[in-house]
Amino acid sequence: MFGVILVIQVVHYPLFDHVGTQTYSAYQSSHMTRITWIVLPAMGIELVTAGWLAWNPLPSLPEWMTSLGFVLVVLIWTSTALVQAPLHARLTKGFDPDLHRRLVVTNWFRTVAWAFRTALVLWMTGKMITVGP
Repeated sequence: MFGVILVIQVVHYPLFDHVGTQTYSAYQSSHMTRITWIVLPAMGIELVTAGWLAWNPLPSLPEWMTSLGFVLVVLIWTSTALVQAPLHARLTKGFDPDLHRRLVVTNWFRTVAWAFRTALVLWMTGKMITVGP
């Protein structure tokens, strides 16, 4: 998910203000529909696997690692549901520079959280490769 959110944060979201006011509502609605098909299944799989690992940690992984991984996913889901999704919904009514700025700024939380989660997952994978499951 880190790769997806990084492209969204650095490339996609900044381009929202170049769409134009005439077509922005349709663009935003289309964005929400299309991105959901990519992001929701991946986020769902991530939530389920992170939860499973947190409650069934492998012997080679410290419990704090799997718990932290799950907490990061829950924080990402919470931010998505309470901050980014409502901002997207409001933007379907038309482009608003303030809402757009808030979307870009608040989305850095998810970007950084997914970066930390990616590093953590790579660390856990490395431990499993060197120590075994």
